[in-house]
Amino acid sequence: MDEETAPELIRLADGHQVVSVKLADRVPAWDPDYYAADIVISSDFVNARLRILVTLEDLDHWSGALGRIETDELRASNGDALTVDWPPAGNDGYLRFIADDPYVVEIHDQPQTQISVRVPLDMDEGWIPEARQRLRDVQRLLSPGD
Repeated sequence: MDEETAPELIRLADGHQVVSVKLADRVPAWDPDYYAADIVISSDFVNARLRILVTLEDLDHWSGALGRIETDELRASNGDALTVDWPPAGNDGYLRFIADDPYVVEIHDQPQTQISVRVPLDMDEGWIPEARQRLRDVQRLLSPGD
């Protein structure tokens, strides 16, 4: 799968900055439960790419995160903005979504370099339906039996 045709699971953009997650390889040969993907950051300030591994469970986690954001569960019980890590923080790189104004995406490379990049995004109202459609497209592509 080349970069031009790689499906995007996530694309968050505001006209100035973009954070996306693109599938890189359909199925790594060493473990068919993991899929290679690239987190890609594009802005006037920084351009970067971080390889991560995702599972079908991670796709469900993203769906749940979108549901929480869509139903306006934007504030945690302590009054802070809703924060969601995707895929769940662990031994790999991940995104941290902070549903605030402006919306913020932090990209964490853990434990390799321990570098983090924080990208504020002024998202329009239509981003969640677009995100759900991207998710459905990737789930269909990766569904067992294909």
